[in-house]
Amino acid sequence: MAKVSIVVPVYNTEKFLEKCLNSLIGQTLQDIEIICVNDGSTDNSLNILTDYANKDSRIKIVNQENKMQGAARNAGTAVAVGEYIGFVDSDDWVDLDYYEKLYNTAKKYDMDIALATNVRVKNDTEKKRLNITEEKVYNSLQEKIDVCEQWKNECPTNKIYRMSMLRNNHIIWPEMMYCEDKLFTMKAIYYANGIVTVPNTYYYYYWNPKSTVNFSLKAHHSRYLRHKNIARQRVLNFLKSKNAEIRDKDFWAIRKDFKIFNIVMFRIKESLHTEKGLLFGFIPLWQKGV
Repeated sequence: MAKVSIVVPVYNTEKFLEKCLNSLIGQTLQDIEIICVNDGSTDNSLNILTDYANKDSRIKIVNQENKMQGAARNAGTAVAVGEYIGFVDSDDWVDLDYYEKLYNTAKKYDMDIALATNVRVKNDTEKKRLNITEEKVYNSLQEKIDVCEQWKNECPTNKIYRMSMLRNNHIIWPEMMYCEDKLFTMKAIYYANGIVTVPNTYYYYYWNPKSTVNFSLKAHHSRYLRHKNIARQRVLNFLKSKNAEIRDKDFWAIRKDFKIFNIVMFRIKESLHTEKGLLFGFIPLWQKGV
């Protein structure tokens, strides 16, 4: 059994893949496996993966037709044997001691999730989207949500998860949709016995204009927005099903749109215990508890 399984969905990222893989094979934590799921790439990504796998036996390649990130992560998780599991996008990279720090801290406190700083890299500038500054344990659901800033930063990659926690609670990625990370991370945070934060440990998220999400905003804008709301609704439904005792207005979803010629004239949005009406989708008209 490896200490950490690392799942890397790969789809047409030949320009970035070597930097990603170099950051993984160079990890100071040696006892890892790197599961690269080739999600129907049509560029040179598979050849790059094959070259690296021939040089490092810890790299495993899973091939599948293009099914999007959720299915790729599920395929990688299905064959993973690690005590913990982490996810890295193939145009991102991590510090060379990233998994050693996360794993050792998770074991030190016997936590299901260890959390690191998330750094966005855009136009050669870095911005900490979630900045972890101290080593600390968070146990209550509200504390876990707050430290992850879950209402705005559903990042699944700046964490490692205990594999048994995911499997015992049947936590998998929604497939064939955008925003698949919202429900996965919410369920993992809910079921985790706690989250420990790990300072000075960085995941680097490269803002790639040709990434799945950014491409979708241009080419599949309406589909992306529809999937985003479906994901938000699923998070709300999950929290309601658990009678989650958390702040009311952190999570919202569109319940109903009233349109004329495909233009939103009136919208109803809901959170855990509140409903509000919006003219043209954004002008507040009323709000009430439900």
